Amino acid sequence: MNPKSREWLFCDLPEVDYNDALAMQRSIVTARNNGRLTEDVMLMLEHPPVYTLGRRGGMENLAVSEDFLAEKNIPVVQIERGGNITYHGPGQLVIYPIVDLKQLNLSVTDFVEKLEEVMLRVAAEWHIPAERNDRNRGVWVGLNKLGSIGINIRHGVTFHGLALNGAVDLTPFEWIKPCGLSDVGMTSMQRESDVPVDMLDVRASSRRQVEDVFGIRLKTMTRNELVRKLEVEELWDA
Repeated sequence: MNPKSREWLFCDLPEVDYNDALAMQRSIVTARNNGRLTEDVMLMLEHPPVYTLGRRGGMENLAVSEDFLAEKNIPVVQIERGGNITYHGPGQLVIYPIVDLKQLNLSVTDFVEKLEEVMLRVAAEWHIPAERNDRNRGVWVGLNKLGSIGINIRHGVTFHGLALNGAVDLTPFEWIKPCGLSDVGMTSMQRESDVPVDMLDVRASSRRQVEDVFGIRLKTMTRNELVRKLEVEELWDA
């Protein structure tokens, strides 16, 4: 097989509310599982400020009160991905691959390592010496975490994915124990790079690296085109 003969549908989206993006992922997973959708899909986007709690997450990992978060207008959402608590916000690139691991001939470990490799390669384009950590998933610069991974799998189809700190404000990470680890610091490409980090450039780099690491082509599709393909109602307000 030609290394890039396989295509994934690709939606390059703007800032999307977390719950709206989650609803979209679930609709795609359902369509992929029941055969209504035969292609894998990748969503690329950013979120407005939100904390998410994975299966191992608990409110005890918040270092501030819920009233404080309400004042800051940052919701907390419980979800089904792996991992603990994390923060998403503008300037953090999120990639959600909704893919059939069996058809890709990948184990879960293979898949996670490829997501890490994507982030490592993107960081390298900005001359950031990111690396893996022997104890914890994600990509790191020294003891500080640059990118996180949390996935779920439903009947062999993945959803959720990676979050790479590009030019994100890191302050909200100070209000939690990221990933439930008290000794974890967070960093960003902007903090680690000697040059300005433009999120459009981070998006373009990430697209290239996903294609190279997974050996696929990304076929651009608008949100409305994907909605029509899924044969579902509008997934969120335009």
